[in-house]
Amino acid sequence: MAEMLNFGSLTSLPKLRNVRRRRISSYDRKGGNRDYVFIPKGTKTAIASIYGAGCIKHIWVTIRCSDKWYLRKILLRMFWDGEDAPSVEAPIGDFFGIGHGVAHNFISAPLQMSPENGKGFNCWWPMPFSDKALIEIENQCDTDVQAFYYYVDYEEYSKLEDGLGRFHAYWNRENPTRGVPEEGLDNRQWLFGGENLDGSGNYVILEAEGRGHYVGCNVNIHNLRETNEFNWYGEGDDMIFIDGEKLPSLNGTGTEDYYCMAWCPTQEYCAPFYGLPLPGGPNWSGKITYYRYHILDPIYFEKSIKVTIEHGHANRRSDDYSSTAYWYQTEPHRKYPPIRPANERIPRD
Repeated sequence: MAEMLNFGSLTSLPKLRNVRRRRISSYDRKGGNRDYVFIPKGTKTAIASIYGAGCIKHIWVTIRCSDKWYLRKILLRMFWDGEDAPSVEAPIGDFFGIGHGVAHNFISAPLQMSPENGKGFNCWWPMPFSDKALIEIENQCDTDVQAFYYYVDYEEYSKLEDGLGRFHAYWNRENPTRGVPEEGLDNRQWLFGGENLDGSGNYVILEAEGRGHYVGCNVNIHNLRETNEFNWYGEGDDMIFIDGEKLPSLNGTGTEDYYCMAWCPTQEYCAPFYGLPLPGGPNWSGKITYYRYHILDPIYFEKSIKVTIEHGHANRRSDDYSSTAYWYQTEPHRKYPPIRPANERIPRD
């Protein structure tokens, strides 16, 4: 079974495998062109319920909905092997790589939004399961979802090999982060002063328990400070705590540094494992989205992990932060806090 799940590089393409490709999609069962499902407001719909062993290899979605914030109001959930609590729970737009309720063309290795205008959502995170996979959509919009199109492509196995973690994704938001007052400080003192060694007050991207590995995140920042002074929202160090550490063994040097960039970037850029698809406006104003996927360099944990980042140096800034974290781990997983209601997930204009 190992070759089935590791398959994917060009060098492995010639290898013949004993595996069957399957698909669940929204195609018109009557042979017409109504190739979508209708999801009334306030309802849940299971778009895939798969029994037996397998691995989801690709998900494609596009949506027609008149609610302005449908990408934040529609929830995506995934359950593995009959579990009661979801392993994946996130607003659907955020799950596919960009927050702020925005669809925007971008490319990364595991997630992409593609034309037209970023409304073709694609996911290539492998998602193994031994007994059952359930993918559920909940429409918390103020309107019906007029059309929800989808593919779920998966491989079917006779048995799943041992030692495979289950895929997880978790969404969080702090709006706004708790910063430090500017009174009595000049701009440079406020932006760059202070100390923070233990991560107190950091924005939390992920907190998980069990054995597994963290494979990355997208983080969305809405710069809330209105000023003509130098208004860089960054300088926040990433701090990652492994297996109950009091001080982080993985400590970074600044916001853009964690995302493999440099010098307060303002340019849109997308690479397989990191990127800045939404770079913000003049003087780093407005809405920003970064991603960093640890596909070649997962971060392993045996008991627990806490992934955090400062909001400005020493948590000086009060901005709107949201994020989706992705990881694999053993089950059972730590139960997520209740996801915020739809009115608290809506982005700022």
